[in-house]
Amino acid sequence: MTPTTAPSRSTARPRVEGEREAAIFDATMRMLATSGYDRLTMDAVAADAHASKATLYRRWTTKAELVVDALVWLKSCMPHDVPNTGTLRGDLLSMACNEGGLTDRMPLAVFGALITAMQRDNELAEAFQGRFLEPLQQRNRTVLERAQQRGEIGPDVDLELLGTVLPAIAIHHALTHNEPVKRDLIERIVDQVVVPACRGR
Repeated sequence: MTPTTAPSRSTARPRVEGEREAAIFDATMRMLATSGYDRLTMDAVAADAHASKATLYRRWTTKAELVVDALVWLKSCMPHDVPNTGTLRGDLLSMACNEGGLTDRMPLAVFGALITAMQRDNELAEAFQGRFLEPLQQRNRTVLERAQQRGEIGPDVDLELLGTVLPAIAIHHALTHNEPVKRDLIERIVDQVVVPACRGR
């Protein structure tokens, strides 16, 4: 995966740009998804990305900094447009069943690898929430607000709570069954849980 632009940084750390940066981030995400956060090391990422260890340590002083930057890079690889199919069902399926969605194995595997680590590392958890998760949640909220304006969601429905239903069930299924999320599961969750919940009281 190679995004069109590298994520910007506000801190004045040495830059690693272009293909070299993409190779490091890609290696980080693949190793995180397959080995988990605890077993991921800066040295292993450097070897996998064919980069020098000195390059990594000059840019990232901790593993958490590298992982968070790689997450932002991963997000930049995902579609940024908010789907507008005309129905809530269509929008939810479009977001969940495309690259970067719930049926995409890489983001889901990365999230699973970070769940335990975030319980112990507050800095990692805060960065994950603010730099990776919040933009995705805002995209989801836009879809829900638009559906509410169309009358598909009752005025008394808690949109923040409703927005957690589909990812919560899908991620729970993936982690407890150790299998990828497929479109038919997304459709069942949307049709049997999310859409009925839209009626409110």
